[in-house]
Amino acid sequence: MAIQKRNNKKQGKSPSKYIRFTSVAFQMGATIWLGNLLGKWLDSKYNQDFWESTVTLLSVFIAMYMVIIQVIKVSKEDD
Repeated sequence: MAIQKRNNKKQGKSPSKYIRFTSVAFQMGATIWLGNLLGKWLDSKYNQDFWESTVTLLSVFIAMYMVIIQVIKVSKEDD
């Protein structure tokens, strides 16, 4: 009986975990895209050609950091 309740608890959490990871992918894409737009705007404003690649690369690192933090948070919830 106790095992059955524990399995039901785990099954109830599974869909929300997958939905959370799906939203992480959209969040990562949006962060990188917005960083790219910011870099393009800085390039046009200051008449330079290095801001787009620099800000886009920085936004990739920020997006990866956010993914790692969320994965750690989800793994702690499973304990």
